[in-house]
Amino acid sequence: MNTLPDWEEFFFRKGLCYYGCRGNDMTKILLVEDDFAIVHSLQEYLNLEGFTSDYASGQKEAEQLLKTTQYRLLLLDVSLKDGDGFAVCNMAQKIQLPVIFLSASSDEETVVRGLNIGADDYITKPFRPKELLSRIKNVLRRHAGHQTIILLDDIQVDTEKAIVKKKDTIINLSALEYKLLTLFIDHRGKLLTRDQLLDEIWNIAGDFVNDNTVTVYIKRLREKIEDDPTNPKIIKTVRGLGYRMD
Repeated sequence: MNTLPDWEEFFFRKGLCYYGCRGNDMTKILLVEDDFAIVHSLQEYLNLEGFTSDYASGQKEAEQLLKTTQYRLLLLDVSLKDGDGFAVCNMAQKIQLPVIFLSASSDEETVVRGLNIGADDYITKPFRPKELLSRIKNVLRRHAGHQTIILLDDIQVDTEKAIVKKKDTIINLSALEYKLLTLFIDHRGKLLTRDQLLDEIWNIAGDFVNDNTVTVYIKRLREKIEDDPTNPKIIKTVRGLGYRMD
């Protein structure tokens, strides 16, 4: 007779088993896995532990999310419906994003390959979520404050070196343009009003700040980072309210 609760039984059958343990900050994780049943249950578990998460079922979808969203950790299967996890791991390395492989493949060659290309850990199925949680925390502790490269579509921002590149070509930004860009990155997904932006750039622009300053410098920044400044995809105008970076 089965004595396990339904979703503990699910975790066992799918290569996981559930033992809850609570208490974490709201850290965003990208889960790359092509089995939706595993994705759904693992996302529920991570949510119970205080994490937020997105998921991608394949390589292309994962790479697009990495370009448009900032994560603290990547949980990654080796076998995907299009491509493989190793290619996604390579992209994560470029932005200094920590990676934990979660895979049913336990042969030595695959494990060693995953670790050699830069993964922080490799966990084979079946595994216990409590163990996974411990390893997630360990990896996050090791990488605390280390991620300094941000991807915005084809734009790469190295916040440690204050270098901005578009398709691997350095973009020369003024101090005020760079300040605006990092301000949007720090408030990604949130509306920034013109008054908020003016307050932030006052110390840089000094006496030259006026109501038109934001408009002028947003226009200049878009001309340097957007493919089509007249139809911006990175810094969007919220009519009558301000601007937002999605």
